[in-house]
Amino acid sequence: MREPTASGRPAARPAPASQQTMRRQNLGLVLQQVAAGAADGAPPSRAEVAAASGLTRAAVSSLVEELIGAGLLAELPPAPSGRVGRPGTALTLDPRGPAGLGAEIGVEHLAACLVDLRGEARVWRRVPADNRGRPPGAVLADLAALLRATAAEAPGLRPAGLGVAVPGLVGAESGLVRRAANLGWSDVPAVAGLRSALRRAGAPELAALPAEADNEANLGGLAELWLGGHGGAGDFVHISAESGVGAALIVSGRLFRGARGFAGELGHVPVEPDGPPCACGARGCLEQYAGERAVLAAAGAGPRRGEGGLPGGAGAGTGGRGDWIALVADRAADGDPAVRAALDRAGTALGTAVAGAVNLIDPAAVILGGGYAELGEWLLPAMRRELAARVTVRPWSDDWLAASSLGRRGPLLGAAVGVVRAIVEDPGRFTG
Repeated sequence: MREPTASGRPAARPAPASQQTMRRQNLGLVLQQVAAGAADGAPPSRAEVAAASGLTRAAVSSLVEELIGAGLLAELPPAPSGRVGRPGTALTLDPRGPAGLGAEIGVEHLAACLVDLRGEARVWRRVPADNRGRPPGAVLADLAALLRATAAEAPGLRPAGLGVAVPGLVGAESGLVRRAANLGWSDVPAVAGLRSALRRAGAPELAALPAEADNEANLGGLAELWLGGHGGAGDFVHISAESGVGAALIVSGRLFRGARGFAGELGHVPVEPDGPPCACGARGCLEQYAGERAVLAAAGAGPRRGEGGLPGGAGAGTGGRGDWIALVADRAADGDPAVRAALDRAGTALGTAVAGAVNLIDPAAVILGGGYAELGEWLLPAMRRELAARVTVRPWSDDWLAASSLGRRGPLLGAAVGVVRAIVEDPGRFTG
């Protein structure tokens, strides 16, 4: 008997799947099996895909031929198996197939990359750019030129989509940057503006690509999920920083966005209710203790003899405010007591804020990403100290807090890899 709906009427029977729908689903199933095997270093044969998927060998063979014809799969040379008979031919994702184009707008840089269907970066470009307070149209024009040059550098790859990482609150579906305080942006239609800039830059084929924008912290967290190598842990908090402080919450292998899509604003969690005022209008926010300006102020911005000094001080020699993460890391490695004290203070504030998240959502791990990953040697001890003191009603181990291996590459990789993962999950639109 069918269950009644909320109106009390019997629920309608679900429509049976058409042959076309079933074939499209099976194409995705086969491609995902090959992708999983390739990621584990064991590219599967047709027979192994059939055994793992539950499809017949004949069905798998037909689907594989369709995927090869669409440029999504490729056959590897037969490898000797030691068994009698013809060796099975292993399958892999085609490195010449559809590619993901990624873009990143930073406060002090622009970046672009092109990844192949396996998620491997084939082209990577990052250029310094002082975008703080610049008109959005000028920033997007520079980014369009960078994207055009990036795509031209790998003529054998065909971009199938574009992902854009932005340091602010972004409507992922609309591509509207609602607020990016460190850029000085408010209600900027980033995706539409970038399409226009690409057309003006002579790249109409890139302007026509499916495109999405998302918060850089979200994309960094997704890159960590897909590429970070955490043994399949599907529940973690990913914390990152460039100019601001953000977080991505990964729950059951998915990005948790919240009711309105703005979850993860860790930088505006208060760590001292009566602390200094923040640009957001509140007081004592984490960014006032662990953000760029706070760390630099606590470390001192004056140059040492013969050096350009920390960004924000006279003579910062890298253009604009400079690469503050690298310069702070260099000073800390040299044993500068003021810099180390500033990082200890930042780590204490981070530990205080993260302890609340750990107690609230019980993640399997906390990952320090973005620029923070390069400062982990000096941030992690204070964070561990604070977490040990504040996470007391549930199990906690220092091993569950670690620095990301992706570092500042995360948001851009997340933007580009998201494109090719969508293809692997639903290859039907690229076949036939």
